[in-house]
This record gives sequence, structure tokens and C-alpha cells, in this order.
Amino acid sequence: METPSLDQIEQIARDTVAALPAPFAGLAQEVAIQAVDWLPDHLLDPGDDPQAQREEITGMYDGIPLTEKSSYDQPYGPDIVWLFRQPILMELEDRDVTLETLVAHVTIHEFAHHFGWSDADIATIDRW
Repeated sequence: METPSLDQIEQIARDTVAALPAPFAGLAQEVAIQAVDWLPDHLLDPGDDPQAQREEITGMYDGIPLTEKSSYDQPYGPDIVWLFRQPILMELEDRDVTLETLVAHVTIHEFAHHFGWSDADIATIDRW
């Protein structure tokens, strides 16, 4: 398989968001999707090993969840769902799924954070 481009990964994510049922599809429209090779420095958790984070984290929601947003918030830019191509490709090697399935899974997981779900909430319905 040819290595997918960042644009291809973003397109899979956009297609996934477009297929969300109402009202989630509408709530997701204000979130940017950005695919990059690795977790950028500004998103690293300073308390954890940077290399481990870069290899293990396939996606990240960067924003204020809808359940916490206030009209008093000062916007610093759009909320972003980040997708990290290299960790996604590394995970793809370990799973019996397609690229489309894995990217869709990561995308849905990150958008669940946008909707206000915690990792524990997500784990109750997604045993991935």
C-alpha cells in the first residue's frame, strides 16, 4: 500500500464528520481538522515522555468541549481535531482494519471529546 498523504487522511476525517447523524454533524462543523505527521511540541504533555507521546497518540482534540463553552470565552482560534499520520500508520500495522476504518475511529473519538465526552465515557461504548 502506498503511504497515504496528509490530504487523504484529512479527507477520510471530513467524510466521517459529514456522515455523523444530526445533531452531531451540525455541532462538528465549526471544528477544523488538521493532519500532520507527528504530535507538535505545543501539544505535548510536559509530564510525559515526548517520544512515547509522539509514537502512541494518533489524534487529539484541541479546544473547549461544548459542555464547557461559555459566551465569555475568548476564542484563540478554532477548535481543532488533530490526526497524526505516523502513529496512525504504526497502529494500522498492528490491527486488522483498513486505513479508512482507523482514521474514522480516531476522528470519532476526538470529536466525542468536542461533544464533552471523557475518555472514560468513550470507553463505556467503544472497546477498541
